[in-house]
Amino acid sequence: MRPLDIQQIGNELAIKWDDGVESFIAVETLRRRCPCAGCQGEVDVLGNLHINPPKPLPPAAFQLVRVTLVGGYAVQPTWADGHSSGLYPFDYLRKLGAIG
Repeated sequence: MRPLDIQQIGNELAIKWDDGVESFIAVETLRRRCPCAGCQGEVDVLGNLHINPPKPLPPAAFQLVRVTLVGGYAVQPTWADGHSSGLYPFDYLRKLGAIG
């Protein structure tokens, strides 16, 4: 499962997959579900999850600047507020597309 085309259409990220399926993910959902350690936390060697307290996101946090392919397995969005550490594996994107 690989994306053939990825583009922003309005407030959604549209993805056409190589199996013919099309996914539409709200840009806000994409940002709020960022999988990076800074957003979702990280687990220490003892299995404890450490996560920063939630902070309000400015409007620029929901402005997608670009989406870059990473190898053959993920995409990396860059946001107008400078955040770009989230790597979204293709299977995770497909799941996000199922919820919108």
